[in-house]
Amino acid sequence: MTQAITRLNPSTLPDAGEMGYSQISIVEPGRMAYISGQVAWRPDGLRVPESLEEQAKIAALNAKAALDAVGANPENIVIARIFMVDLNPDTLNQIFPAILDMFGGAKPCITGVGVASLAAPDLKIEIELTVRLPN
Repeated sequence: MTQAITRLNPSTLPDAGEMGYSQISIVEPGRMAYISGQVAWRPDGLRVPESLEEQAKIAALNAKAALDAVGANPENIVIARIFMVDLNPDTLNQIFPAILDMFGGAKPCITGVGVASLAAPDLKIEIELTVRLPN
């Protein structure tokens, strides 16, 4: 049986595998799920923390809960898009531990997108996923 998702880091591109993601994901035909951007809003309505690291942890937990809801796991993520206010190397370093923890060793493609704002003024990070559902 062919793998549902094949990950590549060709030698002609920077080795993203060292950082915890892949440059290319090749997806076999199958059912797909598109998971809306997950932010630091919680089901219990608790206040959004000010800390970017804490927001990243909550957004990653929400993304993982969405994966669970569709019967998928991090290995099924094709690409993660991370939208961030004030995206720069320092803020990326602040969020990467939570993102890599959510990936659980999987290395999907990842794209960081700097934005002026998100859905509410207190939000700093949003995680959107494209997932190839398991057979």
